[in-house]
Amino acid sequence: MPSANSEATFFGHPRGLATLFFTEMWERFSYYGMRALLTLFMTTATMEANPGLGFDVATAGAIYGMYTALVYIMALPGGWIADNLWGQRKAIWVGGWIIALGHFTMAIPGNTTFFLGLAFIICGTGLLKPNVSTIVGDLYPDGGARRDAGFSVFYMGINLGAFFGPMVTGFLGEGYHWHWGFGAAGVGMVLGLIQYRIGQPHLGDIGHLRTDRSEAEVAAMSRKFFGTFFAVVAAVAGFAFLVRNGTVDVSITQIAQALGTSVLILVALYFVYVWTFGGHTAEENKRMGVIFWLFLLIAVFWSGFEQAGTSLNLFARDLTDRVVFGWEIPASTLQSINAGFIILLAPLFGSLWVWLDSRKVNPSTPLKAALGLFGLALGFFVLAWGAANATPENPVSPAWLVVTYFLHTVGELCISPIGLSAITKLSPQQRVGQMMGVWFVGAALGNLFAGLVAGQLETLGEAELFRTVALIIGGVGIVALVAAPKVRTMMMGRE
Repeated sequence: MPSANSEATFFGHPRGLATLFFTEMWERFSYYGMRALLTLFMTTATMEANPGLGFDVATAGAIYGMYTALVYIMALPGGWIADNLWGQRKAIWVGGWIIALGHFTMAIPGNTTFFLGLAFIICGTGLLKPNVSTIVGDLYPDGGARRDAGFSVFYMGINLGAFFGPMVTGFLGEGYHWHWGFGAAGVGMVLGLIQYRIGQPHLGDIGHLRTDRSEAEVAAMSRKFFGTFFAVVAAVAGFAFLVRNGTVDVSITQIAQALGTSVLILVALYFVYVWTFGGHTAEENKRMGVIFWLFLLIAVFWSGFEQAGTSLNLFARDLTDRVVFGWEIPASTLQSINAGFIILLAPLFGSLWVWLDSRKVNPSTPLKAALGLFGLALGFFVLAWGAANATPENPVSPAWLVVTYFLHTVGELCISPIGLSAITKLSPQQRVGQMMGVWFVGAALGNLFAGLVAGQLETLGEAELFRTVALIIGGVGIVALVAAPKVRTMMMGRE
């Protein structure tokens, strides 16, 4: 495999890791910065001094859910384009500029520019996000512990961007003008692209297209793919136009519900196919059964965790006392708390699992997944307690959100990185990429349902919604706990 300059100049790792670290940091700065404003902007009345779109919570939640879900789903074609047509480097470069275009489009006031900007960001993130991680892995052709350590450093870049993004965009967007915040997210992405271009020499030959096909064959595949892609885009745009002018009588919430149901059915049918006609051994089918179980659990987990950008964000705006020394902290900046806890706790959890493993008492992957769900549920129970005592006239302390985000972060560190590692161990060799795609589709499904659940806020109220979410996720956690020993045996020793 082509290699990069191996000179260890970035935390003991190849210098190329720094290029990818800061590219991902700025991309996450832009993504989480814009995401922190999204629901607040959509639900702010059009007659305010800093006007929003004036959508109701259900509509805003459905739009948020579809947006965040499609960001994950588009990683599948984005990875295919890099593998077969462009190579990872070009996909990252083009994707980054499409993301920046999306943010700058959203910086122009107007409903049309808002939705067009979201579409650009979805497509651009699908190109950039999976391929940065792929090149990180290629920096370490020998694999092993050094690659794991490299990904740990890279993960810190993700969370640094997620930490600072909401602070900057929140200060500008809520404090001055929403579109200033969207524009700042675009500036962040451009800074990431500039340093990505400057750092190219440190990547060596990694990330270029590697294929046995001729240029003519690649060009033919490209025409076929993009012809199909733009036909689908045109069909979606036509359907959106018919919905907007009332020709098709369907709500955005109904569209989101149909999308979620369709994705769930398609994944179930895919697993039935690979179990039945995939040509795998009984042991491989059992392991893929574990992957399907983890897919369901991660979808449930993200459906609660991703309330951060919707119902928890609205709770921060409407029911939290954010005045410090006479200055009101923007609600969106509280979105940085989770990333801050990740930066602090991720090394501790990594050391904890190693320490427990050395003493032969490390919890199994299915048990860790159950613990992750319990952490998430406990966080929502805490917030339900706080919401029960909160009114707009008597808002509660931000400590309720801080404790909730702490518990959610603990849950995330139990289930997310552990599950991702399990996919690589459990997948049949010829289906590793497909099963990794299934994992990200699970995240997409969870994000979609997070938006739909948050849409019930106006109907149920904050306390009842948080309590209901806590009970459902806690119930799933109990099922996961009871099933853990059986699921562990199905893993056939691959833990």
